[in-house]
Amino acid sequence: MGHVEEKIDLESDEEIPFSSSQTTSKAHTFDFEASHVGSHAKLCTSWVFKQMQIRPFGSIYIILIKAKINMLLPFGPLAILLHYLTGKHGWVFLFSLLGITPLAERLGYATEQLAFYTGPTVGGLLNATFGNATEMIISIYALKNGMIRVVKQSLLGSILSNMLLVLGCAFFTGGIIHHQKVQRFNKAAAVVNSGLLLMAVMGILFPAVLHYTHTEKHYGKSELSLSRFSSCIMLVAYGSYLFFQLRSQHNFYGSLDEGHVEEARNSVAEDSDEVEVPDITQWEALGWLAILTLWVSVLSGYLVNAIQGASDSWNIPMAFISVILLPIVGNAAEHASAIMFAMKDKLDITLGVAIGSSTQISMFVIPFCVVVGWFMGKPMDLNFQLFETATLFITVLVVAFMLQEGTSNYFKGLMLILSYLIVAASFFVHVDLSN
Repeated sequence: MGHVEEKIDLESDEEIPFSSSQTTSKAHTFDFEASHVGSHAKLCTSWVFKQMQIRPFGSIYIILIKAKINMLLPFGPLAILLHYLTGKHGWVFLFSLLGITPLAERLGYATEQLAFYTGPTVGGLLNATFGNATEMIISIYALKNGMIRVVKQSLLGSILSNMLLVLGCAFFTGGIIHHQKVQRFNKAAAVVNSGLLLMAVMGILFPAVLHYTHTEKHYGKSELSLSRFSSCIMLVAYGSYLFFQLRSQHNFYGSLDEGHVEEARNSVAEDSDEVEVPDITQWEALGWLAILTLWVSVLSGYLVNAIQGASDSWNIPMAFISVILLPIVGNAAEHASAIMFAMKDKLDITLGVAIGSSTQISMFVIPFCVVVGWFMGKPMDLNFQLFETATLFITVLVVAFMLQEGTSNYFKGLMLILSYLIVAASFFVHVDLSN
């Protein structure tokens, strides 16, 4: 006891930096003496308070009320009411869009909470599965309704949004805040992701070239068969990438990312004098993942059904809605996270969020939709038409050149943002003749 009290007195006189393991062990020691040390046990008291919050009502507050973005949650039920009461597709689409935005962010949060219990390896697989859950659900609903062009354009828009807008905003804000120094990131991991993105471009480019050069052996059928075969190969490649990243080269890639994550957690703990612990339990995280995914599925149905009506009532091209507006909703969580970590000079995590998400969509979600369409009997293929394919190809090249030095600054971010504005303007004036 005397030794513990001596430590507490030292802590009250001066601040001593702690590592994550030291802080955790001391928190458990102080927990036993909390009733005796009073104000000296602020660290332990905050930890106990957090533990008291991890109850069903506490998790409801944390998931549905605490975050400011949850102010948009009422727009979801309002969109359903408008669908049945007025039938105005423009407002139904807008309110569904607003209602899905906080759900996408909360899905990412629940996945992060679950990763506390599963560890980094399973946590990486969970992020691969749920990180783009919103895009996958919207795409499957659109595919079920035969809106194949909407599926292709929305997934293409997600890649463009992550690579240009999300990464650009992160580089810009990080460069402004840390303008005194050059921000650096792991160039080796960026090169691997760039290679996967170029492989995805190759898989998407060949069916389009085959179609527009009229060199198919069986018109229409060869293009679809090539797309399905390439999709299976891309899924195998993405599975191999996950194994390579999380198992085979775990010490090379994983340790670096985990080190930055741990460093970020330690800095948060030091700033707030609190132990970094999960806000909700493992079963609560699983339950909220199921509830949020179900609610996203419901709203996605109304959103997809209102797209055509919104395009007609607002006089906005379907391509602009699919490529620009829909992906902004699905990337809400990635956008906020990437900027936050760039502001903390954690660019490896920023790249993992922005470029990693683009890799997931191009190498997993798009081939997965082709395979799902195969089982549904829908002719979903990898032919994204000439204009969209060229846009993707140029975007991947631009971002690859930006990442080749392994450094970041606000000017690179500004160039990526301006490039995204050019892409958005292109799709606003683009007339899709394939509908």
